[in-house]
Amino acid sequence: MSDATTRAAHGAVTAADGPILVYDGDCGFCARSVQFILQHDRRGIVRFAAREGEAGRAVRERHSDLKTVESLLWVDRDRDGREVVYVYSDAVLQTARYLGGGYSLLATLGSAVPRFLRDPVYNAIARVRKRLMGGAAACHLPAPHELARMLP
Repeated sequence: MSDATTRAAHGAVTAADGPILVYDGDCGFCARSVQFILQHDRRGIVRFAAREGEAGRAVRERHSDLKTVESLLWVDRDRDGREVVYVYSDAVLQTARYLGGGYSLLATLGSAVPRFLRDPVYNAIARVRKRLMGGAAACHLPAPHELARMLP
């Protein structure tokens, strides 16, 4: 068992303290998405982890079926307290539900579209995301009050 998995098993990097959004840290589109969520997050509890970082790797190690998945990940708890990970378009819809308000309505409408139609649209955007807004150079440093929500 790796050090990251050991720490996760002891509660260091789990969704127990609120949802975690795992994103591609080398993608400007993804970084802008994180900034959008930070600006619209009324609850202020979602945390962010770059897929390539320690916390992102720990999530992927805990869920071995995710090791080859190239997707945004929304990590949360189900009603029984078990960690659950949403991928592809489901991750986007969960993020919108979390934001609430009009975004929750959009998530409800989006959920009416079957996954077999939603996921190809997600994948098409994912294939060109780095060209849409640049690579890591497009990222900006988080504000001091946002740093605490960024996981290693």
